Amino acid sequence: MSQTTTTRGASPAGVLRLLAAPINAWRGSMSPLDWLFKQTTFFFALMVAGAVIFIIIEMAMNSSLTFQKFGWSFVSRSAWNPVRDDFGSLPFVYGTAVSSILALIIAVPVSVGVGVFLVETAPKKLATPISFVVQLLAAIPSVVYGLWGIFVLAPLLRDRIYPAIQSKFGYLPIFRGNPNGLGLLTAGIILSIMVVPIVTAVTTDVMRAAPEAQREASLALGATKWEATLIVLQNARSGITGAIILGLGRAIGETMAVTMVIGNRPEISLSIFDPSYTIASTIANEFSEATTEIYKSALVELGLILFVITFVINIAARLLVWAATRGQGKAADA
Repeated sequence: MSQTTTTRGASPAGVLRLLAAPINAWRGSMSPLDWLFKQTTFFFALMVAGAVIFIIIEMAMNSSLTFQKFGWSFVSRSAWNPVRDDFGSLPFVYGTAVSSILALIIAVPVSVGVGVFLVETAPKKLATPISFVVQLLAAIPSVVYGLWGIFVLAPLLRDRIYPAIQSKFGYLPIFRGNPNGLGLLTAGIILSIMVVPIVTAVTTDVMRAAPEAQREASLALGATKWEATLIVLQNARSGITGAIILGLGRAIGETMAVTMVIGNRPEISLSIFDPSYTIASTIANEFSEATTEIYKSALVELGLILFVITFVINIAARLLVWAATRGQGKAADA
């Protein structure tokens, strides 16, 4: 009887608090707006993860025909004959790997050098505009790089640079062939220009995250400016490695610029002057021409291979950069 009387005599606010008690216990001590904000952002994060999973599932389903016919040998096969429905991805994986490695060989020394200059040497009045110009390279559309490569870079390489290289080092297999300006090395040079901004940006951030005490201690012990910089680079090596891997992921996934300058020939050649093909350029060139289901399936499986490669590379790079900046942050706190 007393409980009934108490409930009937309770105020509306008390009744609302009583009804909201289970909800409050579920969400903890957070206010309703905080709880709503947390759940909304969590939903957005799930959407991104769900989109990635959905893409993988769709690509796997749409490439089932070629997987059933060729199995895992699709990765190691060199044939690409749509007329006979005979497909393999090895020439495209080779072209993608070689052009990307050439890009890193050219871009990494330049990018690390620019990063060292901006962090350790350049005055602020000079570092700011140089940094802006380097980052501006990332804003240029890839098709513009491709046009510049066709009309400016390729003729220059064909008429002057490649003949000079062949006259000196033509006995090496990688410099043989009949260069026409379009090929693996041309694509690598274009990609290196496109990779420089991202490698430079990450390298700069990692070096700036290094504790200032490292530089001061090195100089106090009698080290020169160059020797102190080497110590900073040594401690930032994990982050720089992550920057390089991020640049590799950028180079592997590039499409239009590479399509316009690589020559688009599905062959494996030791010469870096010869035309080749990448996974991305193959999909861009041939998807609209795919008239059979197995032809489309082969192109989708190429896309799945490219997706997995870039996904793994970016995860590895992010982990390396995170490990470097986290470790340096702890050292600074100590």
